[in-house]
Amino acid sequence: MADAVLWHIEVSHYNEKARWALDYKGVPHRRRAPLPGLLHPIVALAKTRQPLFPILELDGEKLTDSTQIIAALERRYPDPALYPSDPDERRRALELEDWFDEEVGPNVRRFLFYQLSLDSERSAEGLRAIGGSPLPGRAAAGALRTVARRYGGKRDTVDRAREATRAGYERIVAETGPSGYLAGEAFSVADLTAASLLMHLAEPPEFQYEIPQATPELEEFRQTLPQEGLEWVRRMWREHRGSSAEVAA
Repeated sequence: MADAVLWHIEVSHYNEKARWALDYKGVPHRRRAPLPGLLHPIVALAKTRQPLFPILELDGEKLTDSTQIIAALERRYPDPALYPSDPDERRRALELEDWFDEEVGPNVRRFLFYQLSLDSERSAEGLRAIGGSPLPGRAAAGALRTVARRYGGKRDTVDRAREATRAGYERIVAETGPSGYLAGEAFSVADLTAASLLMHLAEPPEFQYEIPQATPELEEFRQTLPQEGLEWVRRMWREHRGSSAEVAA
């Protein structure tokens, strides 16, 4: 069987969710990123008719969306499991995955892109991180504002996006069980999803790519977040991220 191929954006939290699942299950795969130039939607459209990454090519299928990718991996590679075996725990894990996917992940992206676009120095770094062509300060800020708007990051949405990001960390603190996990007694898709989608502000050292340096405004915001939530994200990375199953090209 040929190795799986993951088309991805290195710094993206949804793409990290797919990478983490592949690595956690030890699935050999190759990783490919679009060439620089903000051509991500074009490449993705050509492959799947959807303008988003990640895309996993697996056993002749092209799987899009991190949730779909994890479901497919769980069917093909059930051990180690990411879905709890207990029906109630599994239902809770999938509900939490959906909540973080829909309510937190998009707002984290909106908030971070918008904040980075306000800082010309950080904009250039942020643009490089998502595969954009190198541009000087003001031009980079303009390009990153375009990216931010693509994902709904605008002046009139940033407050809601900020509070939705905070809500993600607050829910972790409120709902982590005695086991230290969100659903049941062991690490599951709920924990993987929350720790992936909230990684940028936690800055886990295990992340193998480069997270753009926070602006002073983002650093100030980080200090207002529940520190237990930030530490929980870092612990998930420290204890469960493991080594990469990527196969060298």
